[in-house]
Amino acid sequence: MDADCSRLVYRRIDTIPAYRYTERMTDEYMKNLDQIRAKKAFIIDMDGVIYHGNQLLRGAHEFVNWLEENGKAFLFLTNSSERSPVELSQKLSRLGVDVQPNHFYTSALATASFLATQCPGGSVYVIGEPGLIQALYDQGFTMNNASPDYVVVGEGRGYNLETLERAVKLVDGGARLIGTNPDVSGPIEGGVIVPACGALTAPIELVTGKKAYYVGKPNPLMMRHGLRRLNARREDTAIVGDRMDTDIQAGVESEIETILVLSGVTKQKEICHFPYQPKHVLEGVFEIPE
Repeated sequence: MDADCSRLVYRRIDTIPAYRYTERMTDEYMKNLDQIRAKKAFIIDMDGVIYHGNQLLRGAHEFVNWLEENGKAFLFLTNSSERSPVELSQKLSRLGVDVQPNHFYTSALATASFLATQCPGGSVYVIGEPGLIQALYDQGFTMNNASPDYVVVGEGRGYNLETLERAVKLVDGGARLIGTNPDVSGPIEGGVIVPACGALTAPIELVTGKKAYYVGKPNPLMMRHGLRRLNARREDTAIVGDRMDTDIQAGVESEIETILVLSGVTKQKEICHFPYQPKHVLEGVFEIPE
C-alpha cells in the first residue's frame, strides 16, 4: 500500500502544479502562489502551521507581516481549547510575533457558542484548561460535577483516571457528551506527536457507547463562525492548515480554497490516502510571502 501510494504521489507531482515545489519551480507553480496571494482573507491553523509548542516555525513572522502589510483579513482558527485569545496573543508575542486577540478564534469559543444556542444557562462538567472553562462561563454556563447537562472534553493536563470515571458516570446518567475537537494527536516542539482531544474523548465513547459531538474543525459550523468574524465571502478566502483530516476536510466541506502545509501532522506520502485533495500543497507558510 505504501509503495503504491508513493508512486501515486509522484505522478501527482508530475501532473498537478501544487505539488511541483518538490521537483522544480515552474511558471505554472508560481501561478498557484499568485492565486494564494490574491485571496482577500485567510483562516489559519496554528499548531503545525505557525509553531510547534513554543518553537516558531520557519517564515511565520514574515507571513504575518505579509498579511498585515497587504491588508488581508485573517483569523487564527485553532482546534486547541487550552488558551483564550488573549493568551494566544501573548504566546505569539513571546515568540516575537505581535497579533491582537481579535485575530484568534478557538474551539473553546465555538463550543461555548454552540452550547449556548442549545441549552442557554445550562451546566457542564469540564475536562479541560482555563481557556475552555472561561469560554463556558462567558456564555452563562455553570460548573456541575453531579448532574450536568453536558460533559465537555478538551485538551487538559488534569485528565486522569478519576476525571475519566466521573465523565463516564455522568454520561451514563444522561449528560450529553461534547468534544471541543476531534484531533487525535498534535505536534509539539521537535515535531513530537502527543495525544489531543479526540484521543482523550475516545475512552468515554467506548465505555458508554455514546458518541461525542465535536464542534471544532472539520465541523463546518466552526468555519462559518470564522467567516462571520472575518466578514468575508468563502470565494475570497483560503484556509491554511497542516492536517488533512481537520483543516483540509473543513475547507472542502465549506467550499473554501485549501492550502496544506507539510510542517505539521500530515506528511506528503499520506495525502493520497484521503478521498479529497487540497488545492495547494506547500512546505510551509514561508512560501507564501512575496
